[in-house]
Order: sequence, then C-alpha cells, then structure tokens
Amino acid sequence: MTLVFTLSAARSLADPAAAFADARRWSAHVGIVANDAGAVEAFCERHDLENDYALRDWDKWGTLADVREATDTPRHVFVGTGPEDRRLADTVGLEFRSVDEAAGKAGWPLGDPDSSAREADAGLVARLRRTVTDGPWWPF
Repeated sequence: MTLVFTLSAARSLADPAAAFADARRWSAHVGIVANDAGAVEAFCERHDLENDYALRDWDKWGTLADVREATDTPRHVFVGTGPEDRRLADTVGLEFRSVDEAAGKAGWPLGDPDSSAREADAGLVARLRRTVTDGPWWPF
C-alpha cells in the first residue's frame, strides 16, 4: 500500500511517530504532502518522521500525482481532512479516507485540535518570516 497524509491530517494525530511506525508495518510507502514543503520538513523533523515523498516547490496536487505515478502498489490511500482533499484524491486516482476514519480503523489516537491549530499558526508565521527574509529586498 501507498499511504499519503496531508499535513493537516498528520497534525491531527496524537502521536505521529507512533502512527507512522505502525503504518510502515503494512505500507510500502508512507509520507506527507502539502502546499508548503518547508512546513512538511519542519513537521517531519520535529516528530522524527521519514517522509517517503520528495516534495517540490509546487502544490500538493502535483506532488500527489507524482506519488501516484511513481509508486507501484496495489492500493493508494490518501488521508485528508475535508472535501478539497477528497476532490484531490478522486482527481488523482487515490482512495480517500478522512483522518478520523483512518485513525479509527488503525487504532491511532487523535490529538488535541487546539494544539494542531497552534502548530499550524506557527507554520504560517514561519512561512511569512521566510518570505520576508528570503526575498530579494532583504536585508534592506
């Protein structure tokens, strides 16, 4: 199986490292995709996760299409959080599961939604900071 999480779905897990370790027992490929590769890298580093998918400087649609094409497994599952993620899975040809459903079936506890929101906000602040400091006008 190829298992792909959105960053928001991975953030919903109480213990992402334990969930990924469990998923690796029955999945050939496990990882996270998002529109912000830097946020995914930071999340993976913070939780000591190995992401099997190479993230590029484009959106999760392009990355997920690459994952689908590059992985030769009998089943491709995309774990997301809402209707946009379901649409993406349908368009790219992956089976969609909500994080609630996937976590329930796998026995993974979900985390505190408030802490996920704080982490998402921290990611936004970091992206804005990088945009300002990495721009061509810096350090003026």
